[in-house]
Amino acid sequence: MTKKLAVFISFFFIVTLNIQAQAPPDPQLLAEINKIKAIDNHAHPLRYVGEGEKPDDEYDALPLEAIEPFPLPVRLAPDNPEFISAWKHFYSYKYDDMLSTHVDELLGTKKKVYQLEGDRFPNWVLDQLNIETMFANRVALGRGLTSPRFRWVSFVDALMFPLNNDTAKKSNRDYAGFYPGEEKLLKRYLNDLGLKDLPPTLDQYLTKVVTGTIERQKQQGVVALKYEAAYLRLLDFDRPDARTANSTYARFIRGGVPPASDYKALQDFIFHYVAKEAGRLGLAIHIHIIDGAGRYYRPSGSNPLLLESTFNDPELSKTNFVLVHGGSPFTRNVVSLFGKPNVYADFSAQTFFLYPRALSENLRGWLETYPDRVLFGTDAFSFGPAVDWPEVAWLSNTTARTALAMALTGMINDGEVSRERALELARMALRNNARKLYGLK
Repeated sequence: MTKKLAVFISFFFIVTLNIQAQAPPDPQLLAEINKIKAIDNHAHPLRYVGEGEKPDDEYDALPLEAIEPFPLPVRLAPDNPEFISAWKHFYSYKYDDMLSTHVDELLGTKKKVYQLEGDRFPNWVLDQLNIETMFANRVALGRGLTSPRFRWVSFVDALMFPLNNDTAKKSNRDYAGFYPGEEKLLKRYLNDLGLKDLPPTLDQYLTKVVTGTIERQKQQGVVALKYEAAYLRLLDFDRPDARTANSTYARFIRGGVPPASDYKALQDFIFHYVAKEAGRLGLAIHIHIIDGAGRYYRPSGSNPLLLESTFNDPELSKTNFVLVHGGSPFTRNVVSLFGKPNVYADFSAQTFFLYPRALSENLRGWLETYPDRVLFGTDAFSFGPAVDWPEVAWLSNTTARTALAMALTGMINDGEVSRERALELARMALRNNARKLYGLK
């Protein structure tokens, strides 16, 4: 047996033992964790919509309806029986099945609760989940989504694509579906600023449109700026090239299709500018980092290590970055990035892609190294009337707390932490890290 093979077998044996030793959650510890009022770092709640009002279409800048249908993971399938427990939790559902007649009865009950609560319905949902504050990733907030229970996280990808995007649309069928939404949002931002056209120079675009939009949104209560860029391009942001960025903008702002490499340089420059402005204004930058939705999504393009140069940039040292969804399946790479003083990660979406045991293994690796960088999140969003954003929030919330208890139980059993320290780590992950990061009172 070679030395390399022996080392590999020893490593595999140790890892296998660790997985097998991962204990079920200590009941008392889980009970204490369930009492903690959480701060949800990432979600897409729907605003309250009254009878006859326009349906909510501002829950995301890139709604999945814009792209071709794609397979859903097991736990997000509408017939996932776990949602029965969510219905029982919220609406006292009487059945243990999903028969259409029973679901129709449920929908009637949901409608009554919705109308009874009215504008208070989103707050009512948070109360049922013991979530104190939810960060709402939305184009705009709306009825029922008010501070301090809901904090606004706006989308800034549109600012990065001011030129003709035909090349990108032709390169990827998901891009073709998503880019029109970004172009529409940029026009909305211009209109909000009272501008009819894009400025003729990049300097004017940055000061009037980019800074103007970010400052306006902060005045309206924005606490963080969200990038969904991995749905639109790779996250390989290079150091800013001012000369190429300025010349590309000037040449193509009034028409024509920019070369892909030149347009990328402009996008990289704007991304850097937005990040620097966020630091100046005390806003965090949220970046979607996970194996995302869509038939043509490129998982390799959302490896968090692609952002190394961004996190190492001295000009961005005052900007806090949050890796939304925690880089799954590259969660081990995230640990190395926690060594940067301004990098955090939430574990939203892992909360419905993974079952509690698998999630607990990811969380344990984070909690054993940089527990002050870990944030809770649900990524709650709607699949329709039966499995709406409250049901997804319930699934994520339940999974997160169970997985956290499992990870901490294992750490207690292995003598790594005391029970008191374990509860402290739970409070950090569920609320205190977020309070510190965003300056919440």
